[in-house]
Amino acid sequence: MSVQPGWYVDPADPETRRYWDGEGWLGAPIPVDATPPEGPPPVEPPPAPVTPAAPTTPAAPGPGTAGPGWPQHPGPGHGPQPGHGPGWGPQAGPPGSAPQDGPPGGAPQGGWGPQAGPPGWAPQGVPPGWAPQAGPPGWPGRPPEPRPHGLELAGYGRRLTARLIDFGIVFALNAVVNGWFVWRLVEELLPYWREVMRRALEGNTSTEGLPPIGEQAGLLQIVILMIATALWLAYEVPAMAAGGQTVGKRVMRIRAVPLAADQPLGFGRALRRWTTLGLPTLLWYCAGLGLVLQLVDALSPLFDHPLRQALHDKRAQTVVVQLPVTTGSAAPNDRNQPSGDTP
Repeated sequence: MSVQPGWYVDPADPETRRYWDGEGWLGAPIPVDATPPEGPPPVEPPPAPVTPAAPTTPAAPGPGTAGPGWPQHPGPGHGPQPGHGPGWGPQAGPPGSAPQDGPPGGAPQGGWGPQAGPPGWAPQGVPPGWAPQAGPPGWPGRPPEPRPHGLELAGYGRRLTARLIDFGIVFALNAVVNGWFVWRLVEELLPYWREVMRRALEGNTSTEGLPPIGEQAGLLQIVILMIATALWLAYEVPAMAAGGQTVGKRVMRIRAVPLAADQPLGFGRALRRWTTLGLPTLLWYCAGLGLVLQLVDALSPLFDHPLRQALHDKRAQTVVVQLPVTTGSAAPNDRNQPSGDTP
């Protein structure tokens, strides 16, 4: 996925914002609540070259030299040694002794660590908001999960509960709108299945002389599935386009947002998201093929890492996040960050 250049929240430090040029981070971070400048940050001047010290005559052992049998170590005025951060180097001691300064394990000073590199260094090929797949050597524990737009990813239990609530609402709508067609279908099928059950209870496996299924049964099944699909589309797509939430998602306090920016999905994205899951309803007529496709889509977030996207999320480039709990009359803070936050 290609992310457009712009100012995004730094996934390594959600309190800051940096500029993403489409391939890597540029420039120094700024506070997350500060107004970012237009375009990329100004290019930082390269560091001034270090002039090597002129050779001097041997002197008595002191801060910059070593005594007999001691390894050389830098003293005042010497430049950075190879393999170390700017402006420091481990102080040498007797053979077999450990360095006297620098972090344990040989990590460089000056703000370096697992989350940051040298000043001006930008990781390449990591989209904003994505957690690294593997930490540096010796980094304990699992890498942190991504937090799109500063929000926690919704758990599968919440998503499943929200979907079941929505299915209940759509089923109730079908009972009202589709009720007459279902009743007509039952009338077409009832004579056939009644005779099949009677013969089964008597132990008769013969299929001869069974009453024919009504001629309108096939047409009624198609009409019922088309109405059910249209009701589901009318219920879900407008609500998702406007606010990323259906009734079920509002109850469970989760919301679908685009990866690129914290903004409404829009009708086109909401329709693409729904068609992947809802349109296979029309294929229920084909030996339940549509139901199998929908089951695979519903289970796909369990196997997707790190963003837990279902197949319909991947098609629409969306992710489902959990909204924070608010108290009193405070406005929800899930939209406090301006557009352009980390996807």
